[in-house]
Parts: sequence; structure tokens; C-alpha cells
Amino acid sequence: DTIVIIATARKILKEEIEKAVSIFSSWGLKVELAADLFEVENQFAGSDDKRAQQLQWAISHPSAKAIICARGGYGTMRILDKVYFSSLTASPKWIVGFSDITALHCHLVQLEHVASIHGPMCLKLDENSNESIQSLQDILFGKGIHYEFSSHPLNKNGETEGELVGGNLSLLYALKGTQHFPDMAGKILFIEDLDEQLYHIDRMMLSLKMSGVLSRLKGIMVGGFTEMKDNVIPFGKTAEEIILEHTSSYLYPICFGFPAGHIKDNRAMMMGVKGKLSVVNEKVVFSQ
Repeated sequence: DTIVIIATARKILKEEIEKAVSIFSSWGLKVELAADLFEVENQFAGSDDKRAQQLQWAISHPSAKAIICARGGYGTMRILDKVYFSSLTASPKWIVGFSDITALHCHLVQLEHVASIHGPMCLKLDENSNESIQSLQDILFGKGIHYEFSSHPLNKNGETEGELVGGNLSLLYALKGTQHFPDMAGKILFIEDLDEQLYHIDRMMLSLKMSGVLSRLKGIMVGGFTEMKDNVIPFGKTAEEIILEHTSSYLYPICFGFPAGHIKDNRAMMMGVKGKLSVVNEKVVFSQ
């Protein structure tokens, strides 16, 4: 099968994707690169129009079975309204990525009713854990996922089932109020973030709470909240403690330390697909 690599956000260098191409090729896949993959316009991988054309080309590709995003950064939101997704429903393809690619995951589940893969991208793919790389291969090749890991002291126990939605918290916050923001009712929400001020995390979680988003969920999975920043006068709570504070009144299960996000053990998951979450004293189990 053919897979294609595109850049919807930050610029990428050829040498930064070579190891990923080798890994995909070792799986027996044919890798095709977008024509303008290495374009540069300031921090972006080319202009908005050029990046939209890459995504449009990939969606309309007659034989590709998956679209792998080269990297995140910032810029995917800027091109959502420049792309026609109708051919994706006619010829389904996995779209793979995380972080800034959350904008695509949200659009796909809300407006196109198409599943996608929240998982590692080309940049530094070889630095991911073996479990992370294997999880991406498993989903691409049609296998389900079953993750078990130790409980976190902040977890709220319980069992639940629901369609998985979410991704990067900052992107979810930015999309709220737009047509691209997913309907969260009855869903399991996954969140992660990188390089944010702790008070920003508080503001974003409070916004989700005050708008009623959190109250309609069936569960929350909290991934990596890495490289968090604080002011000279400390906020006084970790990111995880902030999240727990704003979700403490809800009865659904919540797990912290889920192996996904801006961490080396970034396990792949299927967004827009029903999953089962079990949070008990000794362990957490998530399967799709």
C-alpha cells in the first residue's frame, strides 16, 4: 500500500523525515512525498494555500491508504476552511498525527464523521518508544489496541465506554465555539499539552467546565503535560492537579499518566472510534 507524507503546519527538512521513511518502508509500505513538502514561508511549511494544496492532494490521492503528517507546530487551523473533504469519505484514508493535528482530528470527527489516528508523526519517529511505533503499525495494519498501565494516585476509578475525541488542550480551547469543535456528549475525552503556563491550563479547563463540555463526558484520559511553565509567584498546583480540581464533581472515570502526547511513549489511538476505559486501583486498561 501507498502512504503519503504532508506538512500542514511547521516547516520540515528532508533529513528530519528520512528515518521515518525508512521505518515505513520496512513495514512494506510505499512512501510518497507531497510535492511541496519542504516549502518554507517563515515558520510554516509554505503558504496557507500551499499547505492546503498538500492536504487536498493527499485526501484526493487515488491509491494512498494513509496520510502521515510530518510534524506539528502551528498552522493546521489556518487551512481547515481551504480544503474539500468530500473525497475522503468516498475514498477513506487514515490521517495520522497529534499536537497541532488535533485541529484535523476534531474537524474529521465532527463534520466528516471519519475516524483518524492520534499518534506519532515523522519528526523524531525513531526516538519514540518501541511500543509507540508498534502501536501505529498495529492500527495502520488493521489491529485493535489494548493498553494496560499502572494507576496514577490522582485517578478516579470506574468503567466507561464511548467514542474517543480530543487531543491537544490548547487546540481544543482554540476551536471551541467553531463548527470544527466536536460534540462531546457521551464521549471519552483525551487531553495533552506541551510548553504551557500552568495558569493557561487552569483557564482552558475552566472554560471547558463553564461551557458545559466537561459535564457531558463519559470519561477523561489525561496524557503528557510536559514542560509546563510557572510564574515567579507559583500557581500552586501541577497541571494534573488543576485538571482534577475542575473535574472533581463528575462521576465518570478519569485516568492520569496515559501514555500519549509529547512524550517518547506516545501510543496511537483511533479518534472517532468507540473505546472502553477501565480505571481500577491497580491499573488502567484502554482498548479499541
